[in-house]
Amino acid sequence: MHLFYFLIAILCFSQAKSNEFRSPKLWNLFKHVHKKQYVNVEEENYRRTIFDDRVAMINRHNLEADWGLHTYTLKINIFADMTHGEIVQTISNKFKTSLATKISTKADQHIFRPSSNISIPAAVDWRKRGAVTSIIENQGQCASDWAYTATTALEGQHFLKTGKLVRLSAQNLLDCSGKFGNQGCNGGLVNAAFQYIKVNKGVDTEASYPYEAMEGKCRFNRSTVGATDTGFVNIAKGNETALQIAIATVGPIGVAIDDLHDSFFFYSSGVYDEPACSTKEWSHTVTVVGYDTFNNGTTKQDYYIVKNSWGETWGWNGYIWMSRNKNNQCGIASWASYPLV
Repeated sequence: MHLFYFLIAILCFSQAKSNEFRSPKLWNLFKHVHKKQYVNVEEENYRRTIFDDRVAMINRHNLEADWGLHTYTLKINIFADMTHGEIVQTISNKFKTSLATKISTKADQHIFRPSSNISIPAAVDWRKRGAVTSIIENQGQCASDWAYTATTALEGQHFLKTGKLVRLSAQNLLDCSGKFGNQGCNGGLVNAAFQYIKVNKGVDTEASYPYEAMEGKCRFNRSTVGATDTGFVNIAKGNETALQIAIATVGPIGVAIDDLHDSFFFYSSGVYDEPACSTKEWSHTVTVVGYDTFNNGTTKQDYYIVKNSWGETWGWNGYIWMSRNKNNQCGIASWASYPLV
């Protein structure tokens, strides 16, 4: 009976809001905020249709969240006039898992082996300890997530060793680590970036080698190195306990996840819980900077604090809370690593 009334409510809401969904004011605001321009009227009409469908989907999801059917909300963002396929083509890492495994086995790697009786805090947030820059990077229309994940993890380790938080150059990795298997704006492997930095004896600072969102000629300058590493450490595949110990005792950890869901693309707030997420395939890399538990008195949900590279207007000011201790959802513990310094 409750389900029946809920479906009636959804239907009434959809009918009542249909005109609002297609409001010219909302469309014009979206174009203004995200600086959208189209080549002709036909193109704009096509994009407007996609946008209207996105807005309807987002509002429907959020109504369901209000009814307690979801633990997170969605919002309109820069992707709202793009098809699912276009979003994937634009920003998702196209690096092949099989190739990633082949490259990784050739590199200098170690396995994280925590003590069996170690005790860790109930919550950790490396942002509060100064190990994470406040800037939310924006990769733009370039699958440079792997480069930003590598720099963010190394920035944290460099800070914890030296006390200095230095913003590092993702562009340096885009332009210069091709020989290590990375493919610039087509995607790459975080561990291959760590290996490049080790062999190269450093990566430049962002200030000296700023981001351009496209692959170019390598312009590495040894006089402007911001940090270096001596290799990397892999977390045991699929082991969330080991991942949480590493987060608590080591610092920010780079991870690869399945992000190929509209629920991820349009995430806004709350604990992300996507049952359709894969634990075997990855399409995007991000950095876990902590973990905690959401508790509103009636519901408790463990989550990871994850920093993305899609700008501060995406998600929760550039971050997402991803489900923790939920069967390795989205593969968050399947491809986790950090650099040695």
